[in-house]
Amino acid sequence: MFISNLLKNQVMVSVDIRQTVLDVARLMVEHNIGAVPVLRDGRLVGVFSERDLMNRVVAGGKNPAQTAVAEVMTEDPLTVDAGDHLETCMTLMRRHNFRHLLVCQAGELMGVVSLRDVLLHDLDEKDDEVRMMRAYLHSTPGS
Repeated sequence: MFISNLLKNQVMVSVDIRQTVLDVARLMVEHNIGAVPVLRDGRLVGVFSERDLMNRVVAGGKNPAQTAVAEVMTEDPLTVDAGDHLETCMTLMRRHNFRHLLVCQAGELMGVVSLRDVLLHDLDEKDDEVRMMRAYLHSTPGS
């Protein structure tokens, strides 16, 4: 399965590099997301996550209403291609201890894949396998 399949029906949320951390955090709460791509003039320059909020803002003693997201974001984030396989996404998340990966296609931001997205997809596939196995067992003569 390709990563692009996880992006179907996803609403793309991103922020501008000049927005304050407070505005970005409110947007993240409103959309129930843990990370958001940061853009400068429409181009991806970083990602701001819950970890950035805790490590660089809260623990750093910064005022979120007066701190631009550019000061505390993770710059030059790792991305995956929309055409990559889901296994690539899972491997990178595990290797780098990420919970979110930005997805691009031909250099353009397409969306964000979260660990939750990957796990829910995996659970759906397992549910389908169990249903098929049960149907097979019930249709076999002598069972």
